[in-house]
Amino acid sequence: MSNNPTPTALNSSPLFRRANINDLAALIDLENRCFQTDRLSRRNFKHMLKAESAVLHIAEIDNKLAAYIITLFHRGTSLARLYSIAVDPNFRGYGLARKLIELSEQTAIERRCIFMRLEVRTDNQDAIRLYEKLGYQQFGIYHDYYEDHLDALRFQKQIKRFAPPEPSLRVAYFEQTTDFTCGPASLMMTMATLNSDFLPNATEELQIWREATTIYMTSGHGGCGPHGLALAAQMRGFSAEVYVSQAGPLFTEGVRIQEKKNVLRLVHESFVEKLEQQKIPIHYTAITQNDIELALSQHKLALVMISTYHFDRKKAPHWVAVTAIDEDFVYIHDPDVDRDSHQRPIDNQYIPISRAQFDRMSQFGQNRLRTAVIIGRDSHCKESSKPQDLIEETHQQDTHQ
Repeated sequence: MSNNPTPTALNSSPLFRRANINDLAALIDLENRCFQTDRLSRRNFKHMLKAESAVLHIAEIDNKLAAYIITLFHRGTSLARLYSIAVDPNFRGYGLARKLIELSEQTAIERRCIFMRLEVRTDNQDAIRLYEKLGYQQFGIYHDYYEDHLDALRFQKQIKRFAPPEPSLRVAYFEQTTDFTCGPASLMMTMATLNSDFLPNATEELQIWREATTIYMTSGHGGCGPHGLALAAQMRGFSAEVYVSQAGPLFTEGVRIQEKKNVLRLVHESFVEKLEQQKIPIHYTAITQNDIELALSQHKLALVMISTYHFDRKKAPHWVAVTAIDEDFVYIHDPDVDRDSHQRPIDNQYIPISRAQFDRMSQFGQNRLRTAVIIGRDSHCKESSKPQDLIEETHQQDTHQ
């Protein structure tokens, strides 16, 4: 969207529509003519055309593909992302980019999204001016973001009436490195936020998983429960308290063999005994959003177990870190980055989820288990002054604008 030639008269008005597989060759040709780096491949475009989490609109002029825009959606949240936009140099100056962005926003609103986010190259001044005219506000910068090592500016716009809060803590981000370490990854986010001396890493992630695993002898790797995560936090010099809506061992309703249930019971009892020895509070009640909001106001952070059904239609327990709350939304850092859906770590930070939706998410199983761990700064911790974008991936991203 720079160095635009003077537009010439058109034989017909632009036509805007959803792209289909028949547009694939033209999309690849446009991509190669518009970008020197960070190009989307044929495989990328085919995925975008088929994925439920993506919408690809095009503009046609005189029966030629003139521009496209890709919008990505984060299932179960109120967040959309303007992933990529390209305009043929021969058709610049007709306002196609503006109209495609407005179409993208309207599509996001129809999907009940509240926020649209995007990244743009720092040297793309035409695009930056357009985004600012359309109401986008810069809220971050990512260094060495593109293949040519240029930085990216991060913009956001509330496409409906809600606005995110200014978080009381700028929460660090860490992507889980395995399928089964969401709990340790979420815990490390909170510890890195509360103590600037703590640096998350994969070795520590696995060590915490070994300490906090509560599910043994079931299918797959063991998962971390609230009791083990609280102990792991306390062992590293942080305060912790557990909220759990039921007494006794967790996750037993899915276990049919009595021997396995006995193992779960023994592990649970051992954890509870250690919590009592360390004087870590256990509240046998369902944590409320008011409880989480109070913790945030006290510069504490909450790890909350949710069901992934609302994200991926799979009923699996999953730990996230709550980063902020306002009267309309709960905001989370989700450590699980779905790279098959072209998510990046930046997409999983401060994800807005409506309060009602979060309430439905934060219960699991037939017993509707609700559990969370509140993590606080120990008196000996050094307060973190690190920005919210700490420890996040900024290399080799696919978005190019």
